[in-house]
Amino acid sequence: MENNQLAQRVRAFRKLKGYTQLELAKELGVSVAVLGSLERGTRKNDPKLLNHIAKTLGISYEELMTKED
Repeated sequence: MENNQLAQRVRAFRKLKGYTQLELAKELGVSVAVLGSLERGTRKNDPKLLNHIAKTLGISYEELMTKED
């Protein structure tokens, strides 16, 4: 999946679950800058972080990574 598509999915799921960037970043133990760069598609995808994001948001890694048609 391209960075932009993944960035949009991370942002959409975050908002759907009612998290601000600051709240989710705190839950993940990362800075807002790290989460923001991931959501802008400017950060290299880190499978470990993406898995942690999925678990924190209550979705599967596959759901996060699966491109919607």
